[in-house]
Amino acid sequence: MAPIVLRLRKEPAVFSVTLCATAQHRDLLDSALALFGLRPDVDLDLMRPEQTLNELFARVVASVDRCLAEEKPDWVLVQGDTTTVMATALCAFHRRIRVAHVEAGLRTGDLANPFPEEMNRRVADLVSTLHFAPTPRSADRLRAEGVRDTHLHVTGNTVVDALSWIAAADPAPPAAAKLVLVTSHRRESFGEPMRRAFRAIARLARRFPDHDFVFPVHPNPNVAAALDELRRVDNVRLVEPVDYRQLVRWLRAARLVLTDSGGIQEEAPTFGKPVLVLRETTERPEGVERGVACLVGTDERRIFDKAEQLLTDDDAYAAMAKAGNPYGDGRAADRIAGLLAGREVTPFAG
Repeated sequence: MAPIVLRLRKEPAVFSVTLCATAQHRDLLDSALALFGLRPDVDLDLMRPEQTLNELFARVVASVDRCLAEEKPDWVLVQGDTTTVMATALCAFHRRIRVAHVEAGLRTGDLANPFPEEMNRRVADLVSTLHFAPTPRSADRLRAEGVRDTHLHVTGNTVVDALSWIAAADPAPPAAAKLVLVTSHRRESFGEPMRRAFRAIARLARRFPDHDFVFPVHPNPNVAAALDELRRVDNVRLVEPVDYRQLVRWLRAARLVLTDSGGIQEEAPTFGKPVLVLRETTERPEGVERGVACLVGTDERRIFDKAEQLLTDDDAYAAMAKAGNPYGDGRAADRIAGLLAGREVTPFAG
């Protein structure tokens, strides 16, 4: 959302922007906002240790509703598929405030994968007035669900705007490295599926001792509980979560990325980095279709075999290491600002 906030604030005669943070992920939020020079105008500070989804949902509804009553906005912009997004969209709908959903139309067709994000984004789309779809495919999904073209716009994904902003501010490319970037945090993988994936990565690290496997560990304790096998491997670095600038540096330096993150699936293609997606389904199939990403799930053998192939077979690697991003061109925030101001814009072509 940062590129949108920064872009809207360039037109103070048109937009008055209030940035509200629920702090659903307190420890990840603050460093991300600081990187863009942003501070919340309203910080609800709702994060609690080991809170359940229903506890979080109840806190978001109660707190956001009070915020909406005080601010009385013309529009509420929400981004993505978190519990915050779904609850905030519902609060605005109940108060008859127009909702614009950024990153609208992502679907896997399976409410259990990813959980609960698939339900969250469907609900947000259902009550939205404007749908800012990142790609033509996501727009087609919304049309199939009955969203009218007048309420639907293909903007590209703002994550590519953010990536471009960071890369431009840190232009020196990192030194070439035999680096493999790993991230994993999906709720549906907690327990044995995540342990299987981590066993595969441990095997891979032992197979390639000259490679550095870097894993910024998500603060959810369910991730830490699955790390036993990785802790035993010398060339696996388990590190604290890092700010976005450092993550981008690792993306630019990495030879290969293994992740279950939606955002990283969208970011890595900008730098021509092959992505192995540690999920059974993805709501971002454009990368798979373009050949820059591959779904490997959490099957130990499938993860190991595909990663080994990419690290040993130059032709297989070159086939996936294609620069060019199917998710955006760095101009999504400009399009969104134009649409909210009632101007005509050229849609992102994909």
